[in-house]
Order: sequence, then C-alpha cells, then structure tokens
Amino acid sequence: MTAALRSRTQDLSEGALGVALLHIERGDFAAARSSLAQAVAGGVSAGGNASLFHGAPALEFVLSRARHAGRDVRDAVDRVIAARLTAARRRQLSGALPHLAEFDLIRGLTGLGALLLARGATSPLLKEVLAYLVSLSQPVRIDGRELPGWWSQAGPADEEMAGGHGNNGVAHGIAGPLAMLSLAARQDVQVPGQHDAIGVFARWLDKYGCCYWTTYAQLSAQEPLTPEPARPSWCYGQIGIARTQQLAGLALNDPARRVAAENTVARTLANLTQLDLITDASLCHGWAGLLAVVRAVANDSPTPDRFTPLIADLTERLAAGLDQLPKVGFMEGRAGAHLALDGTNSTGWTRALLIT
Repeated sequence: MTAALRSRTQDLSEGALGVALLHIERGDFAAARSSLAQAVAGGVSAGGNASLFHGAPALEFVLSRARHAGRDVRDAVDRVIAARLTAARRRQLSGALPHLAEFDLIRGLTGLGALLLARGATSPLLKEVLAYLVSLSQPVRIDGRELPGWWSQAGPADEEMAGGHGNNGVAHGIAGPLAMLSLAARQDVQVPGQHDAIGVFARWLDKYGCCYWTTYAQLSAQEPLTPEPARPSWCYGQIGIARTQQLAGLALNDPARRVAAENTVARTLANLTQLDLITDASLCHGWAGLLAVVRAVANDSPTPDRFTPLIADLTERLAAGLDQLPKVGFMEGRAGAHLALDGTNSTGWTRALLIT
C-alpha cells in the first residue's frame, strides 16, 4: 500500500471505506471486514476534519449499511456534529459569511445531517441540523448589500473569489441543503420554516442553477444568465441539480416543479454535445453518477418508462469505461462505479449522494 493510500484509508471518497461499502452491498462481509480493518488501522478522526466522507461519520455510514454501527461510534459522531453546530452558530453571531465546508455535503453539516437521517430515527441533533440549514435561507447584509445566507468568500478549492460566490452544486453548494431538507420532509422530519427554505433554494436554482456557481457580478446582471457548456454531472451540473429540484417538487407537492426537473433530465441526456463532456465512469462526475441519479429520478416519476432507454445507454457507457478508472475508491474510483453498475441499493448506499 502506498503512503498516499494509507493516509486516506478512513476517507469514504477514495479510501478503503468506499471499497468496504461495495463489499457490504454485495454481501461479501469477509472482504468488507478486511477493508474496514485497513480503514481504521491508523485511527479514526473525530476532529474538525470529520465529515460524512471522512473519519468517524464516514465509518458510521459504512458500518450502518451492515447494521453494525456501535454506540461508541455514534457517540463520537454526535460529538462531532454538536461541535460543528456550535461553530456554525458562533460564526453566524459574528456576522461572517460561511465557508463551504461549514454547510456542504462532502465536508459540512449537510452531509452530517444526511448521516443522521440515514439512522432512521428522529434525533434532536437532526432537528438542529435542519434548523441550521433553514437558517441559510435567510439573507445577510454585507457592506450594505443583501446576499444569500450561504454566500461564501472562498471557492470550492479555498481560492479567493472577488466578492465571493453562491455555490450551486450538490457536492459543495446549495443544491445539497435543498436535497437534504426535501428528503427529510418526505420522511416527515420537519422544523419550522423548512418548506419556505426549500422554496428559497429551489427558486435560486431556477435562476442560477445553469452555472456551477454565481458570482457577485452576476447578482447585478440585468440579462438572464447564459448556461455554461459544462458536464451534466452529479457533483455539479444539470443532472444532479435536477434531482434536487424533483425532490423539492415532491416535498412541496408541486407537480410542475417535479415535471420540469424530470424534463430537464430527459432533455439533458438527449443532448450529445453535453454528454461528450463526460470523460470518465466515476460517481462524482462521470457515468456512474448519472446512472445512479437517473435511476432515482425514474423511481420517483409517475412515468418511469421514459427513462428506460436513457438508463440502458448510461449502463452501456459506464460498463465500457469502468476499467479505465485508475482509482479504487467510492467517489472517483472503481468501487463507486461498480455500485452504480450493479444497480442494487439494498443497503441505502445512495444516501451518501443525497439522491435517496
């Protein structure tokens, strides 16, 4: 094992935890135990870098797929979440803008909320996370200008962005909280203001979701935004955002929004120019992610048969490209691609992507 892999074994995105997730879904528990032992060999983080995709929360998610997450792991995760909520509240009181890692799916409270929701029982912490996500729907005033409550100064790679930005993706942007609040509402887990917040986030994506993120200058633009030529992936892009809009339509009992989202999926996947922008088979930004999302969209559609040929095409594209993936893990590697290609979800592994 290389030093790079050793350092990421407790990482669900690229490490041994993602490989264990594949084994668990396939029912190969001996192989899963081996991968889990590798994942925890160097310890498990319960510190500031712990998230759904790293450390104790990631370990709980994987163990829970086999119904083996112990009380000690859950207690450690609860402490992580409580600390993150305290830090978020402190930041809000200071008047500062949030970092993406505070609220996003991959590193932040959206992902930790998804883990709590996946436990299957309402917890006080889950309600607190939902209330925090709702609070992001309230605008803030910075230097005399009203901005969305999720506006961030730094970009996804922590790069400085003039005037900041509003991130629109599922992985790092406001589409993640939209999916989280909508999925919770569908499970009848709700807090005050939740439906209103779903509406705020959904309407923002109606206007700005055609771009990976919205810049300060674009907020003042008089003309409608021109869609960027961009890959229609799960992490960023039209397919991932369309699924969140479908979930919003279902949560709000808004058939028009649901239909519009489903039409976006069908129209996007019929556009060969956009499909040509997909360059690998991964879950994060490749064929596996598209396939997993479209299956979820079809399952929640009253007309699932319209997606059957699209699913068949994506399955063929994924199968052709899977072995070319150089990584072994979940988000960008072969484990995640195999999970999508197998087409099963008996463990609920797709909850890590907030598509179910």
